[in-house]
Amino acid sequence: MSVRYAVLGLISQKPRHGYETRMAFENLVGGDETWEVKPAQIYTTLDRLEEAGLVERSSDLGEGEEPSRRVYKITPLGEEALQEWFSGGVVPGHQRDEFFIKLIIGLVSGRANPERLIQTQRSLLFQEMHAATTQRDEYDPHTEMAQILLLDKSIMHLEADLRWLDMIEMRLETIKGQPLPEPQIRRRGRPRKGDKGSTYPPPDPLSDCETG
Repeated sequence: MSVRYAVLGLISQKPRHGYETRMAFENLVGGDETWEVKPAQIYTTLDRLEEAGLVERSSDLGEGEEPSRRVYKITPLGEEALQEWFSGGVVPGHQRDEFFIKLIIGLVSGRANPERLIQTQRSLLFQEMHAATTQRDEYDPHTEMAQILLLDKSIMHLEADLRWLDMIEMRLETIKGQPLPEPQIRRRGRPRKGDKGSTYPPPDPLSDCETG
């Protein structure tokens, strides 16, 4: 998710300064242990939103130009951008999986035991699921249902990842027996004259004229 739109949405609720915006985001997602956003990222985002005309500074708290003292409010252009964000869907990034890359690199290089990689990852996922379940159960469903729903989603993803590891384990021998995709390496630079199609280097023009 773009922090840009989260910040814009929180400022649309009411004018906020940078520190308050960061704390509002952390409270929304259940703390920085769930989704950490650095203060510098918030202030950089606010600067960029202001440059784009999506927010404007409404006042300064006290003297000076400290970023933490600037109060921002959303502009009409910012309202339009926020509504455009709300009107679209969100594409999940499930295919960018670091464990998948680690497993395949381990197979390609022969430097890692794939069964051990799977077991290590499974243990980590169980630890993460236990921690998420414990954290979820600490929330009050009467006042903190939003945070419960977010953790439910995390737990369901962890359960799906565990099932995926089971599938990998069952098909590991099949993967080992298949050739992994290799890139087609092309020579760099411009082709020489006479190079047509995929023939490289170009054929010798005298080869067809040789006589015995």
